[in-house]
Amino acid sequence: MLKDRIIQDLTKRIEEQQTLQKKDNVKVELFNEELNYSIIHQLIPEDVQEKISFVEKNADLRLSNAYIERCDKETEEMISKEESDFLKQPLEFLKKHKNEFIYFESEWLDLIGVDAISLEADDVFGTYDVMLGLKLQKKYETVLREQLNRFLSGEEPKFDLVFNHDDGLWDLNFTLNYVAGFKNELSVGETFLMIYRFLFNLVDQVESNH
Repeated sequence: MLKDRIIQDLTKRIEEQQTLQKKDNVKVELFNEELNYSIIHQLIPEDVQEKISFVEKNADLRLSNAYIERCDKETEEMISKEESDFLKQPLEFLKKHKNEFIYFESEWLDLIGVDAISLEADDVFGTYDVMLGLKLQKKYETVLREQLNRFLSGEEPKFDLVFNHDDGLWDLNFTLNYVAGFKNELSVGETFLMIYRFLFNLVDQVESNH
């Protein structure tokens, strides 16, 4: 569950900073989503709060160690492996390269139960499609569909959701244009930060409302 993974990550980061800073009162940097989640769900014990200062980390740093590929839609073969500078490209790059999709991996995706994300421009509708596998048990199906319908604002179909029994995860595709805050002027990096935020909140709400 998200809560367990957050606690594990939080504990690890506190211990790392205590070792590095070699003092009782240490500073621990967390990204906005994890920091707010930890506060709301009271994951930080009072005795720890007295010794730790939590600081919000620059969101752009979440992408610093990401693994990025440009791939061919038809063959799914890699066209090129991209460095972090590629994240500055405008999202419309995909509409100029309609035969391609972007494959994205990050250590942070593990926290929300996602291995990787693929992003492409739809050839027919001109929208952007997000594709991923989501590690949630099948018992969450009803509330997962409810939350997807609540979070996505647009015409049907908003998303496609199928449980993969072989892998034990949900194959989820959704229309990025229907996510709150979407703009055509986004960069590729801003887009992946938006997708991460969307998925983090989705998993949080699914588990909270089950």
